[in-house]
Amino acid sequence: MNKKIVIGISGGVDSSVCAALLKQQGYDIIGAVIKVWHENENAFDTGDAFADIYRDALAVCEHIGIPLHIIDCAEDFRRKIVDYFADAYMHGRTPNPCARCNPQIKFKALAAFADSVGAEHIATGHYAHIEQDAQSGRWIIRRSAADKKDQTYFLYALPQSILSRIIMPLSNMDKPQVRSIAAELGIPVAQKPDSQEICFLENDYVDFIAQYTGKSPIPGHFIDTDGNILGTHLGIIHYTIGQRKGLGISFGKPMFVTAINPVANTVTLGEAGSEFTDRLTVRNVNYIACADITEPIRAQVKTRHGAKPAPATITPLPNSDLSVVFDAPIRAVTPGQAAVFYNDEVMLGGGEIL
Repeated sequence: MNKKIVIGISGGVDSSVCAALLKQQGYDIIGAVIKVWHENENAFDTGDAFADIYRDALAVCEHIGIPLHIIDCAEDFRRKIVDYFADAYMHGRTPNPCARCNPQIKFKALAAFADSVGAEHIATGHYAHIEQDAQSGRWIIRRSAADKKDQTYFLYALPQSILSRIIMPLSNMDKPQVRSIAAELGIPVAQKPDSQEICFLENDYVDFIAQYTGKSPIPGHFIDTDGNILGTHLGIIHYTIGQRKGLGISFGKPMFVTAINPVANTVTLGEAGSEFTDRLTVRNVNYIACADITEPIRAQVKTRHGAKPAPATITPLPNSDLSVVFDAPIRAVTPGQAAVFYNDEVMLGGGEIL
């Protein structure tokens, strides 16, 4: 077995413990920190943020006794992730940059670097379990034993060629256990707080988009489902489906964002209950445990990382999209987010909500 392995080091406790455990198991570890932003590229000075990440990652690697390399993905990241993030909000969608970054940037870059140094495997500190199914031969993703930290939702778009190379040592652990191991091993970042979900945001995403694109949000109308004008909104990038707070206007009763129209520059509001729906359509589907869905199946579907999987029927459509009909209405189905399908703890696949 090729014992050389490249591990993504983020400077956080999870990837650090991942590296330490694999070193204990006798692997020849090569650390790699991925740089996704160049200095002075925007007003939030995320270049300094990378300097902090690199400092922590280097301290960890020196403590464990492994080398650390920088993989510069800044240009790809800007085009494929940041541009997509800003464009989605400006077109009334709520993007999922982490789920997009994993296949298009992070794991792709780690695999390419592994090839360059002759390593068969790559590893990360994700809370997920990857294994090969004995019957189908496909590589599948199982939910982590630590349900609260499970990160499989963000991995749905990974291809089989990448899944076949991944090792995730934290699959059966929870965060307190990981921090305990880090403390026992004297890892410098044992008590470092968890990072924010979107790595390139240090402040409000609305300010980021305005400064990144050079375009200020354009005010428009709040309307009801009949098209009646209810008031003035601050610009569609301020809002997402299901939002109730922060509307900037009082109606004397709870009102929820139910639709965003970028062409008309309107935000539709509805009363309590209108934020629920029992169906959605999914595009750009990536299959994990199966090669395709050719007939209606039953599954549990997550529409947000923090949401509980909800029972539903999934039906293939003629254009390769999928129709999802839930047994009971769920809250805030949001275009741009991911719908990920499970058969109990096994992920079937997922795609982008239309």
